[in-house]
Amino acid sequence: MQNKPYIVILAGGIGSKFWPYSRNEYPKQFLDLLGTGRTLLQMTYDRYVKMTRPERIYVVTNQAYVGLVSEQLPDLLPEQVLGEPLRRNTATCIAYASYVIQKKDENARVIVSPSDHLIMDEVAFHRTMALALAEAETDDHLINIGIKPVRPDTAYGYVQYIDQDKPVKKVKTFTEKPDAKLAKAFLDSGDFAWNSGTFVWKNKAIIQAFEKYLPEMAEVFEEGTAYFFSQDQEEFVKRAYSLVKNITIDLGIMEKSDSVYLILGDYGWSDLGSWLSIHKLKDRDNANNVVEANAMLYDTTNSFIKVSPQKLVVVHGLDNYLVTESDNVLLICKLDAEKKFKEFVADAKNKGEDFI
Repeated sequence: MQNKPYIVILAGGIGSKFWPYSRNEYPKQFLDLLGTGRTLLQMTYDRYVKMTRPERIYVVTNQAYVGLVSEQLPDLLPEQVLGEPLRRNTATCIAYASYVIQKKDENARVIVSPSDHLIMDEVAFHRTMALALAEAETDDHLINIGIKPVRPDTAYGYVQYIDQDKPVKKVKTFTEKPDAKLAKAFLDSGDFAWNSGTFVWKNKAIIQAFEKYLPEMAEVFEEGTAYFFSQDQEEFVKRAYSLVKNITIDLGIMEKSDSVYLILGDYGWSDLGSWLSIHKLKDRDNANNVVEANAMLYDTTNSFIKVSPQKLVVVHGLDNYLVTESDNVLLICKLDAEKKFKEFVADAKNKGEDFI
C-alpha cells in the first residue's frame, strides 16, 4: 500500500449553471444530481478510494463548505479537508494541497480531480489512471488526462498534442474555451482533446513547476510548512490567500511548461456542466423529454421538467425548454441557454441574497 497515490479533490465551485437547484450554500458537488443516492462529491470519493487509502484523500473546498464535506465524507479526518478563505482558482488550491502533501510524504504521487464529473466506465478509468501514475514516475512529467472530442463544444478547454500513435502524448498547446469556428477546426484536425481538468504527477514535479513558473505563490506556501497540521494552519492560510493571485493551473503552469504530457481517457466522461448535459443522461419519454414532476405535457418536446411533486405542472407548446423550481425560485428558459446562467444569477442576486 506504500505506493498508493494521494488524491486531491477540488470541491470549491458554486455550480451556477445548475441554479436554482445549486445554491451558494449548497452547490452542485454536494447534490445528488443523477438520482443515485450519492452526491457528485461522494461518487468521486467512491471512485478514488478503490485506488488508495482513505487517509491519502484530500478535499480542497471553500471554508464555507468544510462542514458539508465532513458530513458527506465522514471517513476523512479534519486535516484532510482543506478550507480556502477566498476563491483564488485552481493554481492556488493545487499549491495549497501540494505543499500540505509534501510535508506528509516527500515521495508522493498525486491525482488532482474535479469533484463533479461523471465516469461511466470505472474499469477503464482506473486503467487510465494506472497508466498515468506509471508515467508520472518520470520525475518532471506533468500528466493531463484528455477526452477525445465528439463535437465542436465551446464550453471546454482544448489541448493539442503530438505523438498521436503513442499512449502518452507530448502536449503542444492549450486553448481556453474557443469560439465555435475554432472549436470546429480543432475537432476536424484530429489532434486536440478536451481538457478534463484531471492531472497526475509526482508531488515533487508540480512543486518544482510552481517554483519555476509561479515563484511568488511557491514562496508563500513554502512558508506554510511550519504551520501545516498544527493549530496555526488556518491562520496561515488566511494570510497566504490574501497574498496570492487568482490564476488557473492551466494558465499559470501547464501552458508554460515543456514537460506536459497527455493521456486520452475513454471511459464515458461528462463534466455535468449544464442542465442540458444532465438531460442527455436521464431517461427520456418518446418526445425526448425528461420529466421529474407530477406533470401533464402537451405538444412539448426536447425539454426538462423538474419541479416539486406536490404541484401539478401543465406544460403546453414548449420545445427545448427547462422548467425547474427550487425553494423560492422558478426558472423557465431554453434548455441550452447555459451561457445565460451567470446573468441570471447576477440579476437574481440584485433581487436579494435569498435567491442565490
